[in-house]
Amino acid sequence: MESSEAVYKAIKEAGIDFIVSVPCVNLGKVMELVDCDEDIIHVPVTREEEGFGICAGAFFGGKKPAILMQNSGLGNSVNVLASLYELYKIPILIIMSHRGTEGEFMSAQIPMGKATPGVLDVLNIAYFNPKTPEEALELIPQAWKLSEMGEAPIGILLEITFWKN
Repeated sequence: MESSEAVYKAIKEAGIDFIVSVPCVNLGKVMELVDCDEDIIHVPVTREEEGFGICAGAFFGGKKPAILMQNSGLGNSVNVLASLYELYKIPILIIMSHRGTEGEFMSAQIPMGKATPGVLDVLNIAYFNPKTPEEALELIPQAWKLSEMGEAPIGILLEITFWKN
């Protein structure tokens, strides 16, 4: 199974019905699939922290939210995750294209690529790192269940090598 298709199918299996996305070349096909799905509300945004605010509102309106973004946007989102999401116990799947990992062609992505796991750790955000489409298909629905049960964000880090599957 192709990587983007696996992520999309896993989102569907998890019951996610509200997705905010920030432009990303690796997640582009997933965004297209989501955009064509009448059962998922898709809201493209230009900034990650804006997306987290919209997802919080969607959650309080009864939706099951996720955000599709690059890991580089995690730095822009520290405040909203450490305050709004922690204070109000909001579950969300943070599905990130993990740039700056093995196989990265753009050297500017490498520093945040190295920092991303540590940023998630400092924020006490658990995360999964599926290596194959099959793992993503299994882990993403499990991650959503954990997010709901724990009333907290959960990260999904999809490294450069994941997209080569």
